[in-house]
Amino acid sequence: MMNARLDVGEYAAHDAMIETLLKHQFLPEEDVLRLCDRARALISEESNVTNVRAPVTVVGDIHGQFHDMMEMFKMGGYAPDTNYLFLGDYVDRGYYSVETVTLVVALKVRFPDRVTIIRGNHESRQITQVYGFYDECMRKYGHAGIWKAFTDLFDFMPLSACIENQIFCPHGGLSPSIDTLDQVRKIDRFAEVPHEGPVCDLVWSDPDDRTGWGMSPRGAGYTFGQDITEQFNHNNGLTLIARAHQLVMEGFLWHHDKALVTIFSAPNYCYRCGNQAAIMEVSETMETNFLQFDPAPRRGEEQQAQKRCPDYFL
Repeated sequence: MMNARLDVGEYAAHDAMIETLLKHQFLPEEDVLRLCDRARALISEESNVTNVRAPVTVVGDIHGQFHDMMEMFKMGGYAPDTNYLFLGDYVDRGYYSVETVTLVVALKVRFPDRVTIIRGNHESRQITQVYGFYDECMRKYGHAGIWKAFTDLFDFMPLSACIENQIFCPHGGLSPSIDTLDQVRKIDRFAEVPHEGPVCDLVWSDPDDRTGWGMSPRGAGYTFGQDITEQFNHNNGLTLIARAHQLVMEGFLWHHDKALVTIFSAPNYCYRCGNQAAIMEVSETMETNFLQFDPAPRRGEEQQAQKRCPDYFL
């Protein structure tokens, strides 16, 4: 069994890998496979509700927009100087899913106590075969081995995080099958995201203006109202739910009388939506602050969005 954490003697080689990735170069296949093995050993030990200490900066969907992630790091700081919690959806739709997910995983392996990664609905074999990651892996590596290594790793990612036992952070939202965090902790997560049930709901559900539970227009998960959010927060002694999963035009959006917030970190989503992105800083005293950012300059491409996107995207 591979030792989950790096030995001190491995730091230099791993730092060199991160430097390569920061220059927007993808790694040799054997390095990526080793990285995925190491990350799998590391995150398999983490809870379904992984505990996160403040201060921490919370990141929403990135979707392969590598250059925009670099803008985010310039603004929010680089690990390990800044602690990060990534809420999933590292891949698909953007042009650089390989480089994006490899860097996020490399940062987790190098700084396991400072970087937390959880699973989004796009960290899935089925979804990545439709929305771009599979095709990108085939194009950049010539076969599906790297895609398989990452999608195998996705099965091990925690389903959620909780900051100082106060802010619950799933990728998507709540589930009618779940009333308590202890119920989340007891789920067997080590599998592909199913089509229904609590794992599906945690990565697919969305808040809604209507009360109660509703059918999701996405075809997976549910919509849930302010009454559901407030009851869940009360049951679990929480002050806030922070989630990603939905395009919001300002990069963050409060819902349910500030009992829940959406964070979306892919500016000008799909290179055409015209939205800002944001990250959420949580201080040592649990105060929240949002940093908004625009897309990185893109040479040879039109800066302005072609059209505004609808609020709803997968």
